[in-house]
Amino acid sequence: MATPAPKPRPEPGETSPRRGISKHKTFWGKVGHAGFHFSKHTLQLLGILLGLILLVIIASFFVDEPMRRAMEKSMNEHLTGYTAKIGDLDFHLIGFSVTLHDVSIRQDAHPDPAVAVIPRLRASVQWSELVKLKLVSDFQIDQPKIYLNLTQLRKENNDDIPVQKKGWQQALEDIYPLKINLFQINDGAFTYIDTDPQRPLTLTHLFFRANNIRNIRSPERVYPSPIHAEAIVFGTGRGEFDGHANFLAVPYAGVNTLFTLEKVPLDYFRPMLSRAHLSIQNGFLSSHGRVEYAPTVKVAHVEDLDIDRVRLDYIHSAASVPAEGKVQKAVKKASDEPSMLLRLDQFRLTNSNVGWINRMKSPDYRVFVSGANLTVKNLSNQFKDGPAKATLTGRFMGSGVTSASASYRSQKSGPDFDLDLKIEGTQMTAMNDIWRAYGKFDVAGGTLSIYSQIKVKDARIDGYVKPLFKDVNVYDPKQDKKKPFFKKLYEGIVEGVATLLENKKTDKVVTVADISGPVSNPHSSPMQIIGKLIENAFVKAILPGFERELNLFRKKK
Repeated sequence: MATPAPKPRPEPGETSPRRGISKHKTFWGKVGHAGFHFSKHTLQLLGILLGLILLVIIASFFVDEPMRRAMEKSMNEHLTGYTAKIGDLDFHLIGFSVTLHDVSIRQDAHPDPAVAVIPRLRASVQWSELVKLKLVSDFQIDQPKIYLNLTQLRKENNDDIPVQKKGWQQALEDIYPLKINLFQINDGAFTYIDTDPQRPLTLTHLFFRANNIRNIRSPERVYPSPIHAEAIVFGTGRGEFDGHANFLAVPYAGVNTLFTLEKVPLDYFRPMLSRAHLSIQNGFLSSHGRVEYAPTVKVAHVEDLDIDRVRLDYIHSAASVPAEGKVQKAVKKASDEPSMLLRLDQFRLTNSNVGWINRMKSPDYRVFVSGANLTVKNLSNQFKDGPAKATLTGRFMGSGVTSASASYRSQKSGPDFDLDLKIEGTQMTAMNDIWRAYGKFDVAGGTLSIYSQIKVKDARIDGYVKPLFKDVNVYDPKQDKKKPFFKKLYEGIVEGVATLLENKKTDKVVTVADISGPVSNPHSSPMQIIGKLIENAFVKAILPGFERELNLFRKKK
């Protein structure tokens, strides 16, 4: 069979017999091989369309400034007490997005510094939701800096208009016509300065994301919108929140989230805690748990809370008394409240120094436990959760070996708790401020041990305090040589009384104070009751007969 002759290739410019398309008439020289053909009319339409797009893009540059002015004006019309300024605006037709640059927000009463500076804010259609036929927007804020100081905060707290009614949400919605469904913050920072500029409260590298914000209204305690936040806390600590929210709940949004705090330095809270009559130095906090906050329920379930190496004092003074009353009322209100669950599974305080400073006496004094290790388990405001258990070890006044155990149950009728306490071998010289405050004398030597059991239930106290003195030395001629004559005489009498009460075989002084009876205020907090017991028992048991013997001596004179 004869082999067929090969088909001749067309010369350049000729028409291919198979394709019927001239390469001189193909689009960009290659389309012709693919089989596409554009007529002259089609090319004209494409040219007009490209021209219109180019014209709109060019026109958008002239729209930016009028849009910026209109947006800034609308935001400020909705804001109350604050003024927003937009440095620059870019409108992008392709993607239908708008980008704001150098946005600042200032408090009208205290404009410097700005409370918020936002280098870049971008709002656009959330395209992933558009395929689901949901026309909503996403907001992305890059590297915002939020700043607040005590002066600005006080102005906000004293304002008659609450913060939720100052137009913040409406001002944000003025930026873009579509409802916000995705909200993101990238690498933000928050700074609060209280009374000490050297200890600002700072969150850095803050990342936040909330999605599905515009979900339809959900049933009670259903949270359809996932949220996530994380930040560096005060330079060395770390915080993270991971949960869900219902942004459409009324009258305010609800949130249900897990939280983690790790190695948060507590010293930064010193200025704020001073207003709560607490003095704090050093210390680190770590914690894990869950928070649910919604219109119908409030839950704070802390699985563990650890504080290490802190020095913490409560300062009792004339200024603290009103605050103590408020705390008492708050505890009573929260006890067994069905819509509020406050629960702490385990609290640990380690390697710490914890004290109570009494400035209601002259001279004032500090009672403390050094090397304190405290564990509290199952602390709750709900009676059904059972009693909380606590154990404490440390050194009373830096020397007395201390161990204590307690149980506590919350109830509206008043505190219900038991306390067992043992302190052995406290150096009495470390307590001289206390001796001066209550007995008007000091000591030169000796040790003190205290044993106590206390039970409070149904507004009644039952228990005792038994102090044991050893080798008491009140008057020291060398130490007291500069004191007035009658002061020396008084201290001599005190020592004489102690000598009369001594057990001659052991050189110990033992007395027992019964502290049974009704609670004067059945709604007092456990700390108030314990503080009062310590004060009363000290006078009744630790200073037995001192004032009586002094009065007898004066009558004889």
